[in-house]
Amino acid sequence: MENLKTLSTHITPTVVVTGISHEGRGIAHINGKITFIENALPGETVLITYKKRRRSYDEARSIQIINPSKDRIQPKCPHYDNCGGCNLQHLNNQAQLLHKEKTLVDQLAHFAETKPKSLLPPITGLSWGYRRRARLGVKYVAKKQAVLVGFREKNSRYLAQLHTCKTLDPRVGQLLVPIQQLIHRLKAFESIPQIEVAMGDNRLGLVFRHLSPLDNSDQMQLKSFAEKYQIQLYLQPGNENSIHCIWPENHELLSYCLENKRSRPLELLFEPEHFIQINSSINQAMIRRSMELLSLNFSDRILDLFCGLGNFSLPLATRCRSVVGVEGHAGLVERAKANARHNAINNAQFYTADLTSTIIKKAWAQQIFNKILMDPPRSGALEIIRQIAHWNVERIVYVSCNPATLARDTGELIKQGYNLQQTGIMDMFPQTHHSEAICLFTK
Repeated sequence: MENLKTLSTHITPTVVVTGISHEGRGIAHINGKITFIENALPGETVLITYKKRRRSYDEARSIQIINPSKDRIQPKCPHYDNCGGCNLQHLNNQAQLLHKEKTLVDQLAHFAETKPKSLLPPITGLSWGYRRRARLGVKYVAKKQAVLVGFREKNSRYLAQLHTCKTLDPRVGQLLVPIQQLIHRLKAFESIPQIEVAMGDNRLGLVFRHLSPLDNSDQMQLKSFAEKYQIQLYLQPGNENSIHCIWPENHELLSYCLENKRSRPLELLFEPEHFIQINSSINQAMIRRSMELLSLNFSDRILDLFCGLGNFSLPLATRCRSVVGVEGHAGLVERAKANARHNAINNAQFYTADLTSTIIKKAWAQQIFNKILMDPPRSGALEIIRQIAHWNVERIVYVSCNPATLARDTGELIKQGYNLQQTGIMDMFPQTHHSEAICLFTK
């Protein structure tokens, strides 16, 4: 790689952008070499400056848009140029959806050599203020005499200096400056590396990770802050098991509700360290679409793999004969069981199992299922899919947050005798290149 000091002396060329990469960077061909350009859209003529030179491609950023795309808009966030939390704010919402849909189709064609028989319409929701989970970095910077709270700068290990965040739920997006000021007042201001954000429908939870003990005066300041802003405030001095709430004294679990047209709404309870879907409105719509694609009836026996705390399992259980949910995280399994009891659901069972290993000899796996739903992590579900023939189910609905591993796993499902019937994107992460996808496979 060429030294950046040398690059800074290069004349910045004017280029025509011919495409956009899956992660949202413009693509240009300069002297026969691919260049990926931040903040550049297809069809634009831009002035660029190089950031890195590599053997097979270069990286650059636009410093002037000479001929803007019709899809370009003014970013809403004042920190967009610096903060790495978003990378598509300069692209209008409809164009973002088309880009994400094309990425999904391209990945399926490339890795699985297939295409769906039909595309589902995108599931969309709020474009701003949607994010109810986040991990915020915290750092005291002596040169700035300030505590920074937020996300990292673009392509950097340093934190961006943020005053607000437009994608975070406003309950916390508008609290960044008060949080910075609070930490700066603490004696242990240099010992807090991160804050975990977890929001229920009615309560905001903040988990302060701290590397050294907090004395009474620091804890009193934290409690006073939590009371003022009506926050459930937790401390984490060690691993996840050390998380404990310090205000309010008699706190309740965080929760969110799921509509359930055939009976009362379901209430799912969770701890701040538990995984929940980041976008509540998209989550609700995603569950509805999953039910539609599974073509539910009351005789169905459904296997829900990577079930978490019961986000899909419990709504499914209200519409079928039985559900078995399986998850690798024991704490989430216990929470799923508790959520079933909380909602008086008696036809759902939950088990802990490593879904990256052989599981077909497990007792729960010996049951008969006719449909499967799976919502794996970004790494996908390759090992479980290699065992999927064991159940010989008629329908599989696969929810994915990574088009690349979804495409890889689709190829394996095709080998197992399944056909990709329908697929579509769900805009779980507006303003970023990330998206959720859903697929229906049938025999």
